[in-house]
Amino acid sequence: MHDVTQAELLLAGVRDANIVADKGYDANAVIDQAQAQGCEVVIASRACRKVQRTVDRDKYKRRHLVENFFQRIKRNRRIAMRFEKLAANFLAMVHLAAIVVWLAL
Repeated sequence: MHDVTQAELLLAGVRDANIVADKGYDANAVIDQAQAQGCEVVIASRACRKVQRTVDRDKYKRRHLVENFFQRIKRNRRIAMRFEKLAANFLAMVHLAAIVVWLAL
């Protein structure tokens, strides 16, 4: 099932925030719901849209950086497969992976 089908539930209760997502969430229902809740929508328009929306490019670029960060820490197999059974141990591994990514930059 695609993530956008669950966007309504994810956005429930979110007020006055920046909704930053990739083009996969460019659906009228998602955008209308977010705007009705007082949120700023930072979702790039798909190429098939007749009227392209303008987005804050700086905020959209930061979304890409966060997405790349998660991709890098998931290269660690212990994090990707969640081998740690306890939440505290898993969080420690995420911190360790984040430090490794930070030092590699």
